[in-house]
Amino acid sequence: MSTNSERRIVITGMGALTDIGHNAADTWDAMRNGRSGIKNVTDEAFAKLDGWTTTIAGQVRDWDPVETGLIEKREVKRYDRVSLLGLESAREAIAHSGWDHTQGDPQRHGIVLGSGIGGISTIEESVQTMTTKGPSRISPFTVPRLMANAVAGNISIRFNLQGPASTHATACASSGHAISDAINYIRAGKADVMVAGGSEAAVTPLCMGAFMTMKALSTRNHEPERASRPFDIDRDGFVLSEGAAMFVLESEEHAKARGATIYAELSGAANSCDAYHITAPDAEGRGACASMRWALEDAQLDPSEIDYINAHGTSTPLGDKAEVHAVKTIFGDRATPGGGLVMSSTKSMHGHTLGASGAVELIACIHACRDGVVAPTINLENLDPDCAGLDIVANQAREMKVRRVMNNTFGFGGHNVTLIVSRYEG
Repeated sequence: MSTNSERRIVITGMGALTDIGHNAADTWDAMRNGRSGIKNVTDEAFAKLDGWTTTIAGQVRDWDPVETGLIEKREVKRYDRVSLLGLESAREAIAHSGWDHTQGDPQRHGIVLGSGIGGISTIEESVQTMTTKGPSRISPFTVPRLMANAVAGNISIRFNLQGPASTHATACASSGHAISDAINYIRAGKADVMVAGGSEAAVTPLCMGAFMTMKALSTRNHEPERASRPFDIDRDGFVLSEGAAMFVLESEEHAKARGATIYAELSGAANSCDAYHITAPDAEGRGACASMRWALEDAQLDPSEIDYINAHGTSTPLGDKAEVHAVKTIFGDRATPGGGLVMSSTKSMHGHTLGASGAVELIACIHACRDGVVAPTINLENLDPDCAGLDIVANQAREMKVRRVMNNTFGFGGHNVTLIVSRYEG
């Protein structure tokens, strides 16, 4: 595994567009106050179809990219929704950072993006067009809309980011991988500024139907806001959501030189693979253990120095149980009530944004360090005995001193990523 270099990596800007907030500040406000964004799906595309056992999701509502000035009306046909969500959150992150992307060497500025599904709505719409109207009616914008790397490409073009650029498609671990790569580009001296995060727009009939037939989704349709309930004995699957979150990462010296506000430090990152099953986690959490252990080594930290774990916590019976087992293995006595370590899952509020989840949840990690507030796991009413033994912050936010946070993201394919966020102390 790589060792931690002397170059410190800091976060100077945040942006988000989620079902619980149209910006990073509102997303965090909803997280800390336990507000859910899960509602009934009312899209016309779903109404035309029968047989839905799941009819709830987390959607970015009442947002129009033309009305916000993100794009002009004539440009709408050029973008899949996943690119628009990513562009908006990148625009906010860059503005929030105060970084003038037009200054300096653009080949020292880069972008790494994570998206597990990519332009799925474009694929579905194009297949429908082909089967009903013929191949000649397929839009010439189809390929540049559906490409998994379209989000990163559009962001790089908009902000002239000519340096390192790539896209990760490692299911729910995608944005974790993206942020980890961005850290390493700056550490290695290959970039001064990296825009990194994730975007997902997979609340579509095909994607939602596919997860539904896998029995992966909650069917608690009669009470959407209570459907996502990580670690609760009555959980019955995750809630599919869309959203994006992006960050501006810099070397500490670059940030200080321009007088930037530093919100947190990214002090460690690592990833692993279960090599076990294409969708199910290793029940013993061996891959998750490796990811957490290597991230601690990368940050040169002992488990006793982590105060809070932002769990992957999807609200699936197997996933939650495996993660709890892994946390207990790595943290031992510290992972007990009174041991000093707490854990929560904000997916209980915003649902599962798949490839964007690690980035969306990084907002909670940063603010835990800055504000001394741990966002809760809402809907935790009856703790699953298989998830017991940890101090899980349930239903109400908790004020406490947080120095360092571990952020876990685990994905289909057995991919695991762990990031470590620290309170910045210059």
